[in-house]
Amino acid sequence: MTKALDKNRQPTGFTLGRKGFAQISAVEGIRLSAEMERKFAGFDRDGLSAPQRRQAIARDFGKTR
Repeated sequence: MTKALDKNRQPTGFTLGRKGFAQISAVEGIRLSAEMERKFAGFDRDGLSAPQRRQAIARDFGKTR
C-alpha cells in the first residue's frame, strides 16, 4: 500500500538519535573516550540545551584546549 504524497509539503531533515549514531560510529571504529562519556552523561544530568552542549564540547575538546 502506498501513501499519497502531499505536493505542498516541504522536505524535512532526518535526526539521528544517540543510539543510532553510536552504532554507525562503532562500524567506523569510532568510540567515545571515558572522559567524553562522563561529560555527555553530565550534559544529560544538567539538562543542557543543544547550543550549551556544543559550546561545552568546543570549550573542552576544541583545538585551543
